[in-house]
Amino acid sequence: MDLKQLRDGIDGIDGEILSLFMKRMELCRKVADFKKQHEMPVFQGGREQQIIDRIKVLTGDRDLENGTAALFTTIMDISKILQNRAILAGSEDYSYTVPDFRGAARVGCQGTSGANSEAAARTVFGDRQFDFYPSFEGVFRAVQDGEIDYGVLPVQNSTAGSVDSTYDLMAKYPFYIVKMVTLEINHCLAVKKGTKIEDISCVYSHRQALSQCEVFLSRTRLKKAEYSNTATAAEKVLKSSEPIAAICSVDCAERLGLEILARDIADCTINRTQFIIISRDLQVAEESDSVSVMLAIPHKEGSLYRLLTKFYVNGMNLLRIESRPIRDGSFDVMFFLDFSGRLSDPGVKAVLRDLEENLDTFRCIGTFKSE
Repeated sequence: MDLKQLRDGIDGIDGEILSLFMKRMELCRKVADFKKQHEMPVFQGGREQQIIDRIKVLTGDRDLENGTAALFTTIMDISKILQNRAILAGSEDYSYTVPDFRGAARVGCQGTSGANSEAAARTVFGDRQFDFYPSFEGVFRAVQDGEIDYGVLPVQNSTAGSVDSTYDLMAKYPFYIVKMVTLEINHCLAVKKGTKIEDISCVYSHRQALSQCEVFLSRTRLKKAEYSNTATAAEKVLKSSEPIAAICSVDCAERLGLEILARDIADCTINRTQFIIISRDLQVAEESDSVSVMLAIPHKEGSLYRLLTKFYVNGMNLLRIESRPIRDGSFDVMFFLDFSGRLSDPGVKAVLRDLEENLDTFRCIGTFKSE
């Protein structure tokens, strides 16, 4: 047989596989109808494992056992999504309210006036007074306790990557993301008036800001030290009798009356940070087109592959995948995923139901307009 004949043979078999797949999906729809009538769950772990075990035995080729197992787990995952769509058809949407940013009584940020979080907050809440907290955890706790209506926190920078401390706290506190804000960051080197760059003993700033200005700091050979926030670092400079400096925003430096020795010192000319607006309750803005979830997957082969398949089958674009250690002594991680879709979409409902049924740790943590 020549190559064309071999390929023609494969095409023919593919047609047979497709025909059988469609017949299987039709039976799955009928199974969904039965489960809906009898209020049965879609996921039945014992049944799924029985099918995989049987398929491996029938394969007859040890080199292909894992391949056939992957093929049929994918088929079953598609089946579960299809069944969930059928069962959830016509069901009520999630219970939520609409954000009222302008009517918010209290809004909180980490740091002090002049912080980038405050600048991000002003783009949403306007020119008003904000409550400031010494730590990111303080903002999460204030939202949880109902002390503030909304909290503003950084999650990712275009140069330095994820803000790990925010993600760690996202796994610890109950909250919902209601909006995403992208802010252009303009770092400068600020000192008390009269201080020369050669006299600077140390540069203070948040870890992210220091990372974003690594090239400048290396070139100038300035000693650096982490501080809780860019704005509080600037305040430290103002109050110190030592010749120290801060990396902060131009706006912050000017507000405090500090002298700017160098502007635009970030490694990349375009330097942006994304901030999340969080609330205690689920709130959905009309323009929201992205969903955020938090989950942990079983520590066994194929788990991540199966997770990603669910989104691909539903035509959902994964906008972000982050992982952070669970910190329970194991090496397991918590995943944070943002994906395209609305909570009212049938496919989104099906995926969320599927994840909730199949994972021990899962939580939908909000929806927002993708920036």
